[in-house]
Amino acid sequence: MISASEKPILDPCCGSRMFYFDKEDSRVLFGDIRHEDFILADASSKGGQRRLHVHPDRILDFRNLPFADETFHLVVFDPPHLIRNGNSGWLAKKYGKLSQRWQDDISAGFAECFRVLRENGTLIFKWNEQDIKVSEVLSLTDQAPVFGNKCGKTAKSHWLVFLKGGAA
Repeated sequence: MISASEKPILDPCCGSRMFYFDKEDSRVLFGDIRHEDFILADASSKGGQRRLHVHPDRILDFRNLPFADETFHLVVFDPPHLIRNGNSGWLAKKYGKLSQRWQDDISAGFAECFRVLRENGTLIFKWNEQDIKVSEVLSLTDQAPVFGNKCGKTAKSHWLVFLKGGAA
């Protein structure tokens, strides 16, 4: 069992680690249900292609995390957000895809992320409203975010910050 002193941060849906400044940050335990490599068409890349690597430190399922309660100081929860995209499209490869039971999956993910988060720990949640409104997703947890921010060209991406413990 990993201790928080070894890795104080958990990212259970790391994908290709897109938003990290240091994709090998030793403080983060990078987890994902996938371990895959893709070559994606990309007109803006040299040769018209780019590689996408999903190489977690540990294969795991965010709905059933293999860690003790209150293990991590910080949890980054950036689950798949697409339900209408095909399984083989580049968006599905880049972000993963939700199942038809996405409400159960996200609800279980929130519960697990808060379970492994220490008291007064921080959960950072990222969501894109391409297919599902953030309000629908927030109804799947009894926790309330402290603050958040919309970003992106269409302001569909949300970054929300939660603090475990205490009343909202």
